[in-house]
Amino acid sequence: MADLSLPGQDGLSRSISETPPTHYILKIQSFSQLTKHKIERYTSTDFEAGGYKWKLVLHPNGNKNKAISDHISVYLLIAESNSLVLDTAENGRRFHQMKPEWGFDEFIPHAAFNDSANGYLVNDTCVFGAEVYVCQEKLIGKGECLSMIKDAITYKNTWRVEFSSLTDECVDSKPFIAADQKWKIQLYPRGKGSGVGTYISLYLTLAEPENLPPASRIYAEFTLRILDQLNRNHYFGTANYWFSASHSTCGWPRFVSNGYFNLPTAGLLVKNTCLVEAEVVVHGMANGL
Repeated sequence: MADLSLPGQDGLSRSISETPPTHYILKIQSFSQLTKHKIERYTSTDFEAGGYKWKLVLHPNGNKNKAISDHISVYLLIAESNSLVLDTAENGRRFHQMKPEWGFDEFIPHAAFNDSANGYLVNDTCVFGAEVYVCQEKLIGKGECLSMIKDAITYKNTWRVEFSSLTDECVDSKPFIAADQKWKIQLYPRGKGSGVGTYISLYLTLAEPENLPPASRIYAEFTLRILDQLNRNHYFGTANYWFSASHSTCGWPRFVSNGYFNLPTAGLLVKNTCLVEAEVVVHGMANGL
C-alpha cells in the first residue's frame, strides 16, 4: 500500500489499496452526464457503519464552495448530525452537528481520473467507496449504482382540464409513462400552501411511489406548462429534482396567480377549459446494489 499524503487538508491522508471498500460502494454509469447536466453535488443514500448512518458526498467538478475546479471532491457525511462520533482509526475525525462532514477537497485530479490508463474511469463508468470504522465495529456492506442516461428522451403529456367541473381541492391527471415510470400532474385550482386563495398550484408527482424501492431515486428535469390557447405565449416552470418513494412530488404552490390565469387575453383559460402540459426528461437513476 503506497501512501499519498495530501498536505494542507487537516492532516488527512490517502493511500492506494487493491482491496475493495468494506462498507459502501457508489457505482456511477455515464459519469460524463453529471457534468453535462450540471450536477455539482451528488449525495448517496444512507448506509450504516459502526452503528451510525452515513452518506457519501461527491462533487464531480470539484467543490465550488472551496474554489476547487481541477479535482474531484469526496466527503463522508454523518446522516444523524445530532450524534457525536469519534472515528477510532489512527487519523480519526470527530463528526458532530457543527462538523458533520469530513473528506478531501482535492481527492483526485481530473486529468488523472480521466486518463483511462489509470483505470479509474472505464467506458464512462467509475466506482467510489467508503470504509468507516467506529469502535472497531464492522457491519455488512451496502451500495448503490447511479446510472446517468446519455441522449435521454423527452416525454410529453397534455391534460385537458374543465374548470367548471372542479370541486376537489386537488385533481390529478391520468397517469402517463416517462422512462418506464408512471407520472401524474397534480393541480390545486384554489391553491396549496403559500398559494391558497390567490394562486393555482401545479406539481409533477410519481403516480406509484410505493412501487419504487426505498433506496431508488430518479433524477428528472421537467417543465410544467399551462398552454396559451390564443397567442402561444405559454406559462411554464422548469425544475430538476431527485424523485423517490419518500419525496415523490415537486412543483410550485404559486404557479400562476388567479388574476392572470383568468385574464381573457392571457389565453390560459378559454371557454372554461385549460390545457396543462408536462415535459419530463429522466437523466439518471440510483438503485441499491
